[in-house]
Amino acid sequence: MKKTKIKSILISQPKPEGLKSPYFELAKKHGLKVDFRPFISISPVHYKEFKTQKINILEFTAIILNSRNSVDHFFRMCAELKLETPPEMKYFCVNDSIANYLAKYIQVRKRKVFTGKGTEIELLNVVKNHPTEKYLFACSDWRKPDIEKFMKKNKFHYKESLFYRIISSDLSDLTHVNYDIIVFFSPADIRSLFENFPKFKQNKTNIASFGATTSKAIIDAKLNINISAPSLQYPSMVMALDKFIEGHNKGL
Repeated sequence: MKKTKIKSILISQPKPEGLKSPYFELAKKHGLKVDFRPFISISPVHYKEFKTQKINILEFTAIILNSRNSVDHFFRMCAELKLETPPEMKYFCVNDSIANYLAKYIQVRKRKVFTGKGTEIELLNVVKNHPTEKYLFACSDWRKPDIEKFMKKNKFHYKESLFYRIISSDLSDLTHVNYDIIVFFSPADIRSLFENFPKFKQNKTNIASFGATTSKAIIDAKLNINISAPSLQYPSMVMALDKFIEGHNKGL
């Protein structure tokens, strides 16, 4: 099969605001067409609906957060309910990126924040060292059962509550559009891909994956991962893309 240059990338996220973005710099460097198209959208749970779940946030001593969306919607709900989380509240985050994102809402250095190494399973290795906490998982309607299974098995005080919903976007206008690279950032992106295109075949498309849970979803869908981030070598997706494109296009 003849090797051809990488000329186009589809990023499964909204287009960055303004003119400054490392993706724009990447496009300029390699002469690429870079399109942005969110594969999913977020629908907030209204505080009135939240109340029907009969969850009192202040009864819990620890909050589990598995994404930036969970952080945003947890604190949104607290604001709508006019609640202020106490200084002693503990936050258990899947990775450092989410833990750092907490700074948008609280002074992280003054709070008790615990992090995993990238997946919910790895976060549970941290959780098991705090068996006496009362845990609330601020989640969406689309989540894996790993946390719930672990908590029930170990008889931890635990509840999960719906703070937002993940909805697949309508991508029907992309039916006859092909890209050299498609970049995915969450398992829900993969769900959206196959809901829109049930007969999707990877063929010559290179797939880029951000994060361990996204990679697992891609592998479970029997697709091949060509580019992966973050890693020690490539902490950002742009760095991983840059290196891959540079190597692929060399000599072509």
